[in-house]
Amino acid sequence: VATDHNKDNTTAILRDWLVKVQNLYHYVEWRPKEEPRHYGDEDGPKHWTDLRYEHVMKLRQVALESAREMWADYFMLVDCDNLLTNPNVLWKLMKENKTIIAPMLESRAAYSNFWCGMTSQGYYKRTPAYIPMRKQVRKGCFAVPMVHSTFLIDLRKEASRQLAFHPPHPEYSWAFDDIIVFAFSARMADVQMFVCNKETYGYFPVPLRSHNTLQDEADSFLHSLLEVNVRNPPVMSSKYIPVPRKQPDKLGFDEVFMINLQRRTDRRERMLRALYEQEITCKVIAAVDGKAMNVSEVQAMGIHMLPGYSDPYHGRPLTKGELGCFLSHYNIWKEIVERRLQTSLVIEDDLRFEVFFKRRLKNLMSELEEEGLDWDLIYIGRKRMQVDHPEKAVPNIHNLVEADYSYWTLGYMISLQGAEKLLKAEPLKRILPVDEFLPIMYNKHPV
Repeated sequence: VATDHNKDNTTAILRDWLVKVQNLYHYVEWRPKEEPRHYGDEDGPKHWTDLRYEHVMKLRQVALESAREMWADYFMLVDCDNLLTNPNVLWKLMKENKTIIAPMLESRAAYSNFWCGMTSQGYYKRTPAYIPMRKQVRKGCFAVPMVHSTFLIDLRKEASRQLAFHPPHPEYSWAFDDIIVFAFSARMADVQMFVCNKETYGYFPVPLRSHNTLQDEADSFLHSLLEVNVRNPPVMSSKYIPVPRKQPDKLGFDEVFMINLQRRTDRRERMLRALYEQEITCKVIAAVDGKAMNVSEVQAMGIHMLPGYSDPYHGRPLTKGELGCFLSHYNIWKEIVERRLQTSLVIEDDLRFEVFFKRRLKNLMSELEEEGLDWDLIYIGRKRMQVDHPEKAVPNIHNLVEADYSYWTLGYMISLQGAEKLLKAEPLKRILPVDEFLPIMYNKHPV
């Protein structure tokens, strides 16, 4: 367990963890180093200099040699920000019987922990084979020129004895980069690298640029955690590490509403966890279950369907689900007006957050205030239905446009005056899906 160049209490956390778990391991080596806290030739904590590359290579080489000395059968390398979610990943990789094999990792982009092509200088090369493998259109274990971040080495194989992270091979003349140096070592040892994508094995963040900060890295890693929780059981902190409680707030809004069908406890729990991890508090609004409403209930509420309405894309009338969705948002608009809430955030329980969500939203709110923009509703998540021409940018405010015809109400900011305008239209008298109603209200509906 080696740790160095830290600006926080990483060493203390690792030490406490190790005291509690060391008996679970056959052998543990503890190598903390408090100084120096940065590399002499770095421009920032995310700047990878030659000194940093060399240090990482040497650490991995020491670990590899230690594994060989204790006659270990396998050597597994996992970068500390990689999240392995498949509990059987190790057994499945061993079963493939390869000298070097990596489990394909998911990320928020096309990025993964393997290359399909490499230039004659050892750099990444785009190939048509990559995306079908990355998207698991083609499944299997594939021979590739590069795997990195997480992979398994079978030390029982004769050829593995020639593998080295450091020093670079005598014939090496490519870039001084840890993953390229090791890939060259495998090539010279005549060892083929493989990547396996038969299942989902884990997730990891997209690498940041050299100008990024440690906070950027923390936020990027948090986003990876949130993405894991979309389709998997939540990734929990180790029971051996005390985690300080977060202090959620409303992001500067008067209220944050989260709409959830009471029978969808899975969505509610996932969304509450995602909000808590980002230190955002909310008020859960029980969604109106349109499928549970009968005709007499609808009539008692004074609801009338818009005569002749049919979905512009499917040609069908309003569904019960769409009715429930509209009423759920309508009830929030009423509460905003009744409580005189100046600004509110409304999100639905199937929302997936983009990376740096909280920071970007706070920056937007600051710019709105500084510019004194008079606004009613701002989508923070939507589906653009008109894509033939660009939307008009709002002057002096980053990443804000005048919305054209759009669908989805999975996330929006709404002002008090915006809610008043929506209610003043008396939409229950000629109800239609909320996706269609909002574009009508801002005069962008194509019909």
